[in-house]
Amino acid sequence: MNITDRFLNYTRINTTTNRGKGAAGIMPSSDGQMELAQLLAQELENLGMQDIVLRETAILTATLPSNIPVELLPNDTTIPTVAFFAHLDTSAEQTNDTHAQIVHYHGGDICLNHDLNIILKESEHPELCNYVGDDILVTDGTCLLGADDKAAIAAIMHTLQELKANPDILHGTVKVAFLPDEEQGLRGAKAFDVESFGADFGYTLDCCGIGEFVHENWNAGNAVVTFTGQSAHPMSAKGKLKNSLLMAHQFISMLPAGEAPQYTEGREGYYWVKEMAGNSAKTVLKLDIRDFTQQGYRDRMVFLQNLANSCATLWGESAISIQLDDRYENVANSLEGEARFPIDIAKEAYTRNNIEMKAIPMRGGYDGAVLSQKGLPCPNLFTGAHNFHSIYEYLPVKSLQAASSVVTEIIKITCERHIQ
Repeated sequence: MNITDRFLNYTRINTTTNRGKGAAGIMPSSDGQMELAQLLAQELENLGMQDIVLRETAILTATLPSNIPVELLPNDTTIPTVAFFAHLDTSAEQTNDTHAQIVHYHGGDICLNHDLNIILKESEHPELCNYVGDDILVTDGTCLLGADDKAAIAAIMHTLQELKANPDILHGTVKVAFLPDEEQGLRGAKAFDVESFGADFGYTLDCCGIGEFVHENWNAGNAVVTFTGQSAHPMSAKGKLKNSLLMAHQFISMLPAGEAPQYTEGREGYYWVKEMAGNSAKTVLKLDIRDFTQQGYRDRMVFLQNLANSCATLWGESAISIQLDDRYENVANSLEGEARFPIDIAKEAYTRNNIEMKAIPMRGGYDGAVLSQKGLPCPNLFTGAHNFHSIYEYLPVKSLQAASSVVTEIIKITCERHIQ
């Protein structure tokens, strides 16, 4: 099976994450994720993979054993085990089935849907100019393409297919894992048992255009602030009514001006007022806290705690409570010093494929951040797709092929560095 057909086959299974079921603790949150995992498990078996385990959570793992002759390993040297990860679910922005199509791009705009007049405009997506003359996978304008993250699944599976078809390519032990519900809090990665998996380092494929590479992202946390007021009938409210909604608004007004997602970029951190619900008697406010540096992240959490303490002094201790929780760390914290080698291997793999590495700070989370925090260093490779979470999502076929080629080279380089 060629890589394009493989990808298209995966997109025919609707794996939209279900936020309602996810919030209720159900994993996988959608039946399609298990359906896709079952298909992959069968394909892995057909490819001769070993130790295939599909759990009831839809977490799927498998192993490609080393094929290196013992005589090539000096002094009983062992080859580090490398792993590759992709997630099964697609984002909840669109819940429709995927209707993917292939267009040969000649330049200019792409009409995704004639009946609905949905156009992928070159003026709004100028990077399209890089793909003139190429085949591009697009949606019909009514759905997500699902390249986030089925392009990653296709790239990984294609590499395994190539390695099995070409046994002359020497490789150490390779492990793969496909995880559910990344799109709602990295739930699959959080449930993943790194220790029993047995890999030494790994890579997620969950990034964007060809050449992009992520080895730093947010230190992330969240805050839940509860404001408790005193209700009263408005005709007798004077001196009695304590409006929790107004307390919440006042709390928000005391957050640093300009440090919100809509005002920041690059490595600038923020406080994101994400959700507020309640009435005059009780209001619950939810915030996301993000910063690239550990010290900056700690400072932000301390600031929120101090702000809550100050408000308690102003309104009374029973009027406000705050709960602060860590969500995930910057993957860069796990890729320092001697642990940097996965970055170096990836850089060489890009170079061998004549791809310029474009290291970018990810203003978001991905499974590798959680896996790295658990002790498995795990930077993030490109899949080649653009416009994740959008009906304008598209995937150049050559970029998808390049993603698989980079995975193959990483496996080869890992082997070459340890054999005679």
